[in-house]
Amino acid sequence: MRIAYLHGGTIPSFFANGVQVMRMCDAFTAAGHDVTLYTAPGSYPADDAYAYYGVRHRFPIRAVPIPEDTPAGYWRRAERVRDLLAGDTAPDLVYGRDPYGLAAAADLAPFVYEVHQIRRDVSPPGTEHRLLGHQRLARVVAITHALARDFQEAHAALGPLPILVAPDCADPPAPPTAAAPTLPGRPDVPRIGYVGHLYDGRGIDLILELADRLPGLDFHLIGGAAEDRARWEGSCGLPNVFFHGHRPPAELPSYYPSFDVVLAPYQRKVYTWGRLGETGRWASPMKLFEYMSHGRPIIASDLPVLREVLQDGVNCLLRPPDEPDAWADALAGLVANGALRRALGDEARRQLLDRYTWRRRADRVLAGLPGPRGESSPNKHAANGF
Repeated sequence: MRIAYLHGGTIPSFFANGVQVMRMCDAFTAAGHDVTLYTAPGSYPADDAYAYYGVRHRFPIRAVPIPEDTPAGYWRRAERVRDLLAGDTAPDLVYGRDPYGLAAAADLAPFVYEVHQIRRDVSPPGTEHRLLGHQRLARVVAITHALARDFQEAHAALGPLPILVAPDCADPPAPPTAAAPTLPGRPDVPRIGYVGHLYDGRGIDLILELADRLPGLDFHLIGGAAEDRARWEGSCGLPNVFFHGHRPPAELPSYYPSFDVVLAPYQRKVYTWGRLGETGRWASPMKLFEYMSHGRPIIASDLPVLREVLQDGVNCLLRPPDEPDAWADALAGLVANGALRRALGDEARRQLLDRYTWRRRADRVLAGLPGPRGESSPNKHAANGF
């Protein structure tokens, strides 16, 4: 199948959406599809986007600039993308997270709209609603059941939408090609890891409180923009906390084996960059699946949306995000219990391999959709849950 993936952001970039988009294009290609990614030019200084993200396939990437950061600019870019699609070999399917691009290209081929939040910023109002009512809409992919319910309710006037729930995923770790990075700190104490952005609502203040309460552990935070790192690092002052800053996605797998326990201390409100959006109710954090793929024992916030994937005492420990005492007790107990760490990590990895790989997700979101000659893609997995 010829798939045109429309991405409204930039590649390569500092943001998690770029990781998700590149992983999905890689998985579509691995499944035998002919994929072209239409994106905005890179906002992060990496010479080779494929190496930066660590993807296995070099599918074509067509960079289409955004003339100005306004709705009018997004629409002009969307029309340019449509012109390219019309001039290139016609796709069998248009897939993407960009409502502007999908709306402009909706007449060219069946399309799939992937949603990660309820958008309230698309202009003019009603654009997304009209997109969802288009006769060529083949499927809506939502990353969580919570989002699927809220999205359907927000567009109830259209009747039942063809929504498929498909969480974010991770790839099984490849054999290491380089030595693990040498981490600062004490070589003879347990290492506690956090990988991800340092935005508000990610629980960084909780991690620092745990570090203060448990001075016998070293805490390593991988990720974060320079300004966020400076803000947290400047107010920390603890000798057992180490901020490593942003690392290319391809380098992250080398860090996970160094951690005895990993943390996902999401708060009830989770903000995106610049507090432009709040996604705590709907999040499907990629870091959780990456933790699982490496078999790391996880302590995560006990939030309804995370319980769609995580099970307390089975593949992780769950604790209320606003109870530091409970987190400190859980972390101290887990560090002291090697058998429990291995059991939680092994089960997390088993579930990841069974349910949450990018290739499995790629097969799933395309299952049953018409192919190049009208045939349906094979329905390899159930249609309403992993």
